[in-house]
Amino acid sequence: MNDIIRVNNLSKHYKILQRGEGRFEIIKTFFSRKYKTVKALDKVSFTIGEGDFVGIIGPNGAGKSTLIKILTGILTPTSGEAVVTGFVPYKQRKKYVQNIGVVFGQRTQLWWDLPVRDSFDMLKYIYKVPEKQFKTNMKKFAEILEINDYMLKPVRKLSLGERMRCDMAASLLHNPKIIFLDEPTIGLDVEAKYKLREFLKEVNKLGVTIILTTHDMGDIEELCPRTIMVDHGKIVIDAPTKDIKNKISSQRTLLIDFKGAPPKLKNKKGMKIVSKEGDRIMITIDTRKHSVSSVMKMILKKYEVDDITISEPSIEENVRKIYRGEL
Repeated sequence: MNDIIRVNNLSKHYKILQRGEGRFEIIKTFFSRKYKTVKALDKVSFTIGEGDFVGIIGPNGAGKSTLIKILTGILTPTSGEAVVTGFVPYKQRKKYVQNIGVVFGQRTQLWWDLPVRDSFDMLKYIYKVPEKQFKTNMKKFAEILEINDYMLKPVRKLSLGERMRCDMAASLLHNPKIIFLDEPTIGLDVEAKYKLREFLKEVNKLGVTIILTTHDMGDIEELCPRTIMVDHGKIVIDAPTKDIKNKISSQRTLLIDFKGAPPKLKNKKGMKIVSKEGDRIMITIDTRKHSVSSVMKMILKKYEVDDITISEPSIEENVRKIYRGEL
């Protein structure tokens, strides 16, 4: 499989003016300015193959948006190199954009006061989409995304879910080789989210490479075979999503309500007392060291118990632990 994206030692640094507090410090900055360098991206390297579906996740400020903006040609890096579909995005932007589609969850590429159909017609003209291709794509999008009912509505009158479906169609109108999606399901209800995910699966089956940034771990689990985690401008994990899930799913939590005062349990390898409150104790278990049933058997054999609740941490919680180096 050919690499459609190659990123090598990519860095993006910003200089931020440091302002002191108080009137005297503010006046001082007029005569002596001090700057702080922020490394939004710090020597990031990876490759993505043609037809891949890759999720990029990270906390706010991790560098995800900066990375996407460089890959789409909006920003120029401080150093390093990015090559996408054979182009350097920030140097050959005019030719390059013919090969990509972009959807930002909080922005739209449709014209706010025009009917949806007019926006599509304008994009057809901008991207020089042949009439036959345009009609074929419009028919396909209308069927899968169910956008026919509001093609004559002004964009400003669409719901968020309706607008996102139209934006998705607009990004694919010119048959791009790759699409970049930044939080495409943000704010969508369950039904709209489901339809969008199913559409993206169909698009990916056609060989379109998809790069998805999101805070919704359901999107990652459902759509992306590979996940790249970014934190403080660096890649902290780049691995198959199933491997990451297997790693973070090794933990279970037992919430135990004892009859009377709880016993004085001690931490041991693979088992940790997280909290004690009244007659309740919370224990985390590493299932690679102990099975849940063996720990329960040990506790029930020695102590009187009213209730035991077993839970698995959400993937969001585990991702936060990975960022903090706890997993």
